[in-house]
Amino acid sequence: MASHVDTTRASYDTVAAEYADLLRSELENKPLDRAMLAAFAEHVRASGGPVADLGCGPGQVTAHLEALGVDAFGVDLSPGMVAVARRDHPHLRFEVGSMAALGIKDASLAGALAWYSTVHTPVDELPLFFSEFHRVLAPGGHLLIAFKVGDDHVHLAHAYGHDLDLEVHRFPPDRVAELLRAAGLVEVARLVREADGWEKTPQAFVLARKPEGP
Repeated sequence: MASHVDTTRASYDTVAAEYADLLRSELENKPLDRAMLAAFAEHVRASGGPVADLGCGPGQVTAHLEALGVDAFGVDLSPGMVAVARRDHPHLRFEVGSMAALGIKDASLAGALAWYSTVHTPVDELPLFFSEFHRVLAPGGHLLIAFKVGDDHVHLAHAYGHDLDLEVHRFPPDRVAELLRAAGLVEVARLVREADGWEKTPQAFVLARKPEGP
């Protein structure tokens, strides 16, 4: 049986074009989401250096960061998503890669963004991702993670006009903050907002920082 990584990759390869069309203007009506991205952008601009949008999908948030003055590039598990991102944002860099083993040098990033890109990962596998985020962040670098609030998961068998095989996980914000601390990242701020539009649960955003000293 294929692992959840394989099924996630295959599902997003299948829906890449439709997913990009659906989310192209998603941020326009979400002022709180934009506010967290703006705060993240201000922090990483101050420290300078590149920022990786990890699990970037079709690249709309990568492009939003670039418009905020951030030196942003995208990484995604799905070659189909990367192809769409390159098509829609040809001036930006996008790479195929896994958040569990990033092809990025140690301590080389001013920032890392995980914008709903952990939602297909069980909570007990998050420490591997968070350890990798810590590795690639420079001292003083920032991480912003967005996720769905809850303590359960649902299975998606059909979405975006296609048959899929996706598990969607929801996380308690306190648990995410605890795992970030265990990975060596210090919470700076968090925001939890109620569901909006088609969303079914509250949404959370946690901004964390890699300490500059031991």
